Amino acid sequence: MIRLENVSVDFPASKTAQSRAVNNVNLTIQQGEVFGIVGTSGAGKSTLLRTINLLQRPTEGRVFLGDTLISDASGRELRQHRQRIGMIFQHFNLMHTRNVYDNVAFSLRAAGKSKAEIAERVPEILALVGLQDKGTAYPAQLSGGQKQRVGIARAIANHPEVLLCDEPTSALDLETSASILALLKSINVRLGITIVLISHEMSVIKSICQRMAVMTGGNIVEEGEVFTIFSAPQHAYTKQLVSHTSPVELPERFKQNNKGVLLKILFADDSVEQPILSDVAQQFQVSVNILHGNIEYINDRALGHIIAQISYRNDPAAENLAAAIAYIQQNTFGVEVIND
Repeated sequence: MIRLENVSVDFPASKTAQSRAVNNVNLTIQQGEVFGIVGTSGAGKSTLLRTINLLQRPTEGRVFLGDTLISDASGRELRQHRQRIGMIFQHFNLMHTRNVYDNVAFSLRAAGKSKAEIAERVPEILALVGLQDKGTAYPAQLSGGQKQRVGIARAIANHPEVLLCDEPTSALDLETSASILALLKSINVRLGITIVLISHEMSVIKSICQRMAVMTGGNIVEEGEVFTIFSAPQHAYTKQLVSHTSPVELPERFKQNNKGVLLKILFADDSVEQPILSDVAQQFQVSVNILHGNIEYINDRALGHIIAQISYRNDPAAENLAAAIAYIQQNTFGVEVIND
């Protein structure tokens, strides 16, 4: 659906030097998926997002929408391509002197729609985003979440194939953010619109996206299914982001306790539902004390983290403990000894 080939973006840093914001990015986003790009401020993700609709022209590389090369387009051809792509922004970008109806109608008028088409489409799209009773309200009368719903309505009014979301929830509280993400997911499912969403929050990506890319310093350092990246991150930067999102740590005094071995255990999919630690305690005559744990669901797949203390019960034979740890390793997604 969207393909970026060797895309780089440079900005002037001085009269004689350039600063590279996006470096040689290759990325393919499939039709109908929700794809997330995550990174801290300055990573280059907003710049990369804007190359998709050519609000930012690549310095190098090519951008495809479907099988069509669009990065060389200009004038009328470029406007036609942009009608296939909607965009919502962090700070809503509404026209404050126009009411909700006219904010949405504006994008339809710009696309050359007739008054009759506009009169039919605006109420339809306001109902879709839950603002059917707000057509005459002005932006100053709306909450932040309602303003973003107007932005979404305006962005999808012309039946785009792609919706670009530039930090759509970063200006909202947690409850409102969740409702906006649920709306975007609903739009993706009901309308089949491909969504590309950028955020500095891994939790946002985890809650709505099927696949993701991790970006830092203008480079994509990791890409894959969201579940895979959260369960088994490969790049050091990705590991850092995941650890901040799902912290599984103990106070230092627990790590210095010599009563047993502390294990950080990762459960995934079916292993979450199995009584593995109970089986270990019975089979190997060891004591199992769970010190920390949580289970979450990513794209309907279970992912659990547990920190457990495994210690001798009656028989202090080291082989019992080693065998117990080996059993856990064989039946879970991963085990790390954290007080060795």
